[in-house]
Amino acid sequence: MIKHIVMWKLKDAAEGADKATNAVRMKEKLESCAQLPGILKFEVALAQPGLEATYDVILYSEFESREALAAYAAHPTHQAIIPFIGAVRSERQCMDYDI
Repeated sequence: MIKHIVMWKLKDAAEGADKATNAVRMKEKLESCAQLPGILKFEVALAQPGLEATYDVILYSEFESREALAAYAAHPTHQAIIPFIGAVRSERQCMDYDI
């Protein structure tokens, strides 16, 4: 099994919307990938007011294997959201690890 964790900081404004609106849109777009083959766990969360957060959106996911993660990355549903995420993010951090 492999864990895939990604965190994004968003621009204050992009794609005609503010950060909060884009965070919600991004969450919805990411969640459209939750049922792709090979995914064991898929959680998307937004920074919560009043709680410490250095990033705006986080994805925590678990995959059956490295091959399943690679298939997710190449899947058309995932590929379709990449342009939006690229347009609204200012920073991205990612870590994959086997368990």
